[in-house]
Amino acid sequence: MNRRLPALLLTLFVVTNLVVTPLRAESPDVHPGTKKLELDRPLDEVMVEGIDRFAMQALEDARIEREANWPVDYSSLEAFKKTVAPLREELKQLIGVVDERVANPKFELIASLETPSVIAKGKGFQVHRVRWPVLEGVTGEGLLILPDGEAQGNIVMLPDADVTPEQFCGIVAGLPEERQVPRILAEGGYRILIPTLISREQTYSGHPDVFFTNQPHREWIYRQAFNLGRHIIGYEVQKVLSGIEALDQVGQTEQRIVYGTGEGGLLALYAGAIDARFNQVVCAGYFDNRDDIWQEPIYRNVWGLLTRFSDMQLVWMMALQRVIILSHPDYIPDVDGPPEPAPGRHATAAPGQIDISVEESMHESMIGELVHSQMPESDHFIFWEEFSISFITHDSYQPPQGVDVDALIEGRLSDLEILHTPTAAEIDDRQRRQVQELTDFTQNLLDECHKVRDELWSSADRSSPAAWTESTAGLKDKLETGFIGRIDLPLLDPNVRTRKIMENDDFTGYEVMLDVFPEVIAGGILLVPKGIPDGEERPLVVCQHGLEGLAMDCISYEEESYKYYKAFAAELAKQGFVTYSPQNPYRGGDKFRVLQRKSNPLARSLYSYIIPQHRQTVRWLGTLPYVDANRIAFYGLSYGGKTAMRVPPFVEEYCLSICSGDFDEWIVKIACNSERYCYVFHGEYEIFEWNMGNLGNYAELASLIFPRPFMVERGHRDGVAPDRWVAAEYAKVRQHYDEMNLGDKTTIEYFNGPHQIHLVGTVEFLKEHLEFEGE
Repeated sequence: MNRRLPALLLTLFVVTNLVVTPLRAESPDVHPGTKKLELDRPLDEVMVEGIDRFAMQALEDARIEREANWPVDYSSLEAFKKTVAPLREELKQLIGVVDERVANPKFELIASLETPSVIAKGKGFQVHRVRWPVLEGVTGEGLLILPDGEAQGNIVMLPDADVTPEQFCGIVAGLPEERQVPRILAEGGYRILIPTLISREQTYSGHPDVFFTNQPHREWIYRQAFNLGRHIIGYEVQKVLSGIEALDQVGQTEQRIVYGTGEGGLLALYAGAIDARFNQVVCAGYFDNRDDIWQEPIYRNVWGLLTRFSDMQLVWMMALQRVIILSHPDYIPDVDGPPEPAPGRHATAAPGQIDISVEESMHESMIGELVHSQMPESDHFIFWEEFSISFITHDSYQPPQGVDVDALIEGRLSDLEILHTPTAAEIDDRQRRQVQELTDFTQNLLDECHKVRDELWSSADRSSPAAWTESTAGLKDKLETGFIGRIDLPLLDPNVRTRKIMENDDFTGYEVMLDVFPEVIAGGILLVPKGIPDGEERPLVVCQHGLEGLAMDCISYEEESYKYYKAFAAELAKQGFVTYSPQNPYRGGDKFRVLQRKSNPLARSLYSYIIPQHRQTVRWLGTLPYVDANRIAFYGLSYGGKTAMRVPPFVEEYCLSICSGDFDEWIVKIACNSERYCYVFHGEYEIFEWNMGNLGNYAELASLIFPRPFMVERGHRDGVAPDRWVAAEYAKVRQHYDEMNLGDKTTIEYFNGPHQIHLVGTVEFLKEHLEFEGE
């Protein structure tokens, strides 16, 4: 399905029954009522590049809008607290901090008969191995540094994801002494928790019953969690918040501090913005303007983030807290892509790198400081290269007896007595436990999310089709804005351009292009059957290609296209249907996948563009004199089947929808970590849709197509999903139609075949519901 026909073939010949026939002169070269199409490049490339420019401009516009529309009132302490509170709740939702944490968490010491919990001692402190409860079945693990005397403050210190707690405080080699900041603060008398972060290693990213991948552990968790409204960022922020609560259980102090470097800096910034209990926030090697978040590792992708927040806005939320930004390049993680696959592993990780400009970071922080200083009660904002203990000491700070504060300021440390050096196997096993806990927690959410959907949809009125449609209008809006994303711009004048590219005894074919938004076009191939009597209005079937496909694939009889599509657009045209084969933008590998990355931070997806493309197209098609605007149907295979589930619910001009080669238990297919069919294992990193599992599965989307006819075409040997998933999800659809006394408007056809168009039961379905017998 990823073959491109030569451009010359598209413009000079038509392929019919494997016979190449020259163009004829019987039909006009330009479709009546349109302008001539002048295009010397493939339509799909022009389309993807245009959407890319639109998305990049939207990111730039969002930056201006964030600053102009920032809703926090800094005129007084009361006004600030009132206006920042809803933003904290909004941020929690965006990163999935939505699950109830374990109340009153307490540390558990990790020890054995051979090894006590204390693994090191320094001047005035001891280092313990600990765990603490966070969520049901989820713990944090790491090191707890306890001062011998009274604690000067409680600190959660977060290393980068590639640094272990033992490296962070010098028990295991890996960091130079000047980067072992926990030791500095420990000698200064602070009580410190160093959590283990989910790493960028690939060891546990996969399943023994399927295969293992090169995805970093962070991406492996991200993929499972994203469709369920959870995020690796949110999970680890939860660990930070539970960590500070556990520290308070040991002993409350005036100072509560969160410090992070690299990925830990990200978590420190989010945790500080969400929870004002941290009166000091130190972020090292992360702060930036985030406009290029789409280039960063995918586990940093946050749906809708940049509609409201960049790093600067997170700082603005902390006007009552001291914020310290450290910019030295040594703090920035060295990540130029996913890990190289270990032997025997599949290379399915998403691209992404970390590249922070210190100069840009400094510029961003200067704007942050301007807002920070507006609050009369505001503490100060610091931007610096290196860490110093002097940043976080306070008026009541009393250094422990015998401690040389000047030495600590200069980073000179006393010796560390190591009682037990954790082995690589011990450290690796801790990482395994932490990954497995989050995996198990997320898979349990997957098992239970149908209950969340059922509760959400329980308010819909099932007393009649009209009542259903009226009562689900809000749900339809919630789904479109919740995981598809709506572009709130008016459609441009379509400015339709066409050119004839094929003609034979059965039909004439026109390549079509329409304007949708600035830089965004729609296009495809229109097949007009010969001999339509003047004044007759025919039904039209939109025939949608799949992943990496072309509009011509739905028409061509060449083997590479025909084995999937069976030339279904041409075959239907031969039977007298007008057909239109749209070009959708899911073509070009990373060139289209990065559109999802650029769009997600603005609460948009690929279908944010595809839906208006189709809306513009069907409205124009409905104006053609030989087309009945009330009988425009949709029929798509594979990714076109995804389109069949995501476009007709929101484009009401489609009078029916046929989903071929895609319908299944979609949420399981996305998030399950133990079946070979599931996308967590594969390379389509753009496929994940934020929080869809809690909003609507394919049965719910089909219910938004209702009361229009809906059909599933399913080959028993289709590797997209097993029959049991398809049948179980479709049973919900059938029940809905039956209980609404419209069971004759839906069906599923099984056939003995693979992932392909079958064109048997679907033709009968089209003829019945379009009330057209064909020719």
